[in-house]
Amino acid sequence: MSDIAASPPAAGEGRKTSLLRETDRVRKRNAAERRFELYGMAAVGIGLLALAFLLLSILGNGLSSFRQTFVDVPVALDPVAIEEAEASVVKTSRYRDIIEGAFVSALEARGLLEGIDPEEAAGIISEEAPAQFRDYVRANPEAVGRPGEFTFLVNGRIDGFFKGRVTFESAELDGNVTPAQLRLAERLAGAGLIDTRFNWAFFTAPDASGQRPEAAGLGVAILGSAYMMLVVLFLALPIGVAASIYLEEFAPRNRFTDIIEVNISNLAAVPSIVFGILGLAIFINFAGLPQSAPIVGGLVLTLMTLPTIIIATRSALKAVPPSIRDAALGVGASKLQSVFHHVLPLAAPGILTGTILGLAQALGETAPLLLIGMVAFVGEYPDAPPEGLFDPATALPVQVYNWTQKADPAFVERASGAIIVLLAFLVVMNAIAILLRRRFERRW
Repeated sequence: MSDIAASPPAAGEGRKTSLLRETDRVRKRNAAERRFELYGMAAVGIGLLALAFLLLSILGNGLSSFRQTFVDVPVALDPVAIEEAEASVVKTSRYRDIIEGAFVSALEARGLLEGIDPEEAAGIISEEAPAQFRDYVRANPEAVGRPGEFTFLVNGRIDGFFKGRVTFESAELDGNVTPAQLRLAERLAGAGLIDTRFNWAFFTAPDASGQRPEAAGLGVAILGSAYMMLVVLFLALPIGVAASIYLEEFAPRNRFTDIIEVNISNLAAVPSIVFGILGLAIFINFAGLPQSAPIVGGLVLTLMTLPTIIIATRSALKAVPPSIRDAALGVGASKLQSVFHHVLPLAAPGILTGTILGLAQALGETAPLLLIGMVAFVGEYPDAPPEGLFDPATALPVQVYNWTQKADPAFVERASGAIIVLLAFLVVMNAIAILLRRRFERRW
């Protein structure tokens, strides 16, 4: 070793920067990163605010549709009046006369008819009441001749009054309700004859005409959507999974399969209304299937959902490590056995997740269903499958569209309520997909 004196660095050769000291360039880079984080947080915040505004708007307009106002009316089932009503050509009108007469008599007995014409007082009862009363009499002939207490819907304006949608000021300008009827409704509520309670019929009743929005329900729409989802599930799942297994595991890599893969990706991005046009041309105009039937809607939604299921299934198959296939083949399994005994069970969670997400997407589609005639008014339930698949029906998103086209505020309220129900179904389906993915997901 030799001691060599360290000579000082020449001028200009000293270290000008330090890892412990921020330079101007580092400061600019850190500031840019902070700005980018702020931009991202702002974007997320704006998205959350928009979602919150949307949900609050829907909930504010639609939650009231789950509650409905009813009036209690004592009606004596006079056999002579019932027989005359059944013998009449206009049965509904005669049954309404029975209800109105009993209602006016009950108001007079309680001293609640002051300041209002009897006919005007009877107008607070819904147009649905005669049909409800008629159906009860026909279903219970033994009740004829005995007094009974019936609960009928009030009309949409009176219901809106108890929900804050109708006021005395608006009633003066409205030809469907009068301030005197609103005052009578207040007296009846004070006497305990009018009550607003949870409306189960909103989930079970069929759609109603424009004269009785208070009776409109989602029963046919929910059943129609369920039938279409069954068709989509039983067609799209096996076809999509089979096509995915072939393309991913067995198909040769050539120009033909490349064209198929490109077209599957393109079909996933095609607007849904195009599938509606295709369904109208093939299933209705060519095959002659009935319009507004769940079988046609299910077939159209199957075509639309297949690309999504195929892409998700192929991604799930690709996620299985090649070592699983090699190990199965190494112990003597055939190609078919390695796929169905080892690869497919491991890819099943991803396949189920993709299928549920595809069904959720199909559940919310409206445009293709409008083109195949499911926009029609349907007031009766379809039969049980398979006959019911060919009966007229509608779907939840189409029902929302129908109600938003009507001017009555009660239908707008019900449209928001239907959106809440549809969103609830979509949230449940997406939650199931997430739970399945987390429960059965394997990380390699």
